[in-house]
Amino acid sequence: MKMKSIRYSFYLAFFLAMIACTSTKAQLKVLFPSKDDLMVTADWYPISSKLPVILLCHQNGASRGEYTETALRLNKFGFNCLAIDQRVGKEVNGVKNETASDAVEKKLNPKYEDAEQDILAAIDYLQTQYKQKIILIGSSYSASLALKIAASNPRISAVAVFSPGEYFTDTNFIKNSIKTLDKPVFATSSRAEADKVTELLQDVNSRIKIQYIPKKEGDHGSKVLWSSAPENQEYWIALMSFLGKLKSQN
Repeated sequence: MKMKSIRYSFYLAFFLAMIACTSTKAQLKVLFPSKDDLMVTADWYPISSKLPVILLCHQNGASRGEYTETALRLNKFGFNCLAIDQRVGKEVNGVKNETASDAVEKKLNPKYEDAEQDILAAIDYLQTQYKQKIILIGSSYSASLALKIAASNPRISAVAVFSPGEYFTDTNFIKNSIKTLDKPVFATSSRAEADKVTELLQDVNSRIKIQYIPKKEGDHGSKVLWSSAPENQEYWIALMSFLGKLKSQN
């Protein structure tokens, strides 16, 4: 179902209060092996083992730097975060994708679907740190992989995706992979992408399934959360409404 309304005033006030805060915690750079022994580089933003955990996955051409600002804000909202470099990507916000660089050096020539093992390795890493289920966030091609993983991986409690789509050779790869997905789902995109996102998720039978469609143009991927994005507050309010529902269930 599409999200027709949100408790806008409450979440706007809460968001603005939290956004005014700045984090004094610096992220920790960590490395762990993927299934094929390629080393995955990640930025870990820990705050408390008692609080929920979010795994952040970037879009094509990017790196863990896609979440430099976003992860700190999520910390302020009470979420531990791990932002990873997948093997398909380059650089964003001055942060080079070290996993992708290592893949190039090893002449792996990875495709989008090959990055799934990097996300799975990150899930394994987080399990050693927190011993709890994980909220998975993906952007563009990694949003699609996040949906696929959430459908089958018992360690994932919920998934939030920004501009998921059929970015693979099989144009029904994701739709066929997520028919059994019954965990909480939040999806958003640019306004132009919204109909395709709706179609992608139409067979998902989850008690909590929210699609946020921006009133204006919006943008592709999780960069809509950056403070430089014109509509970032609206996207944040929608996301925090979803995350708030998850917290209230625990």
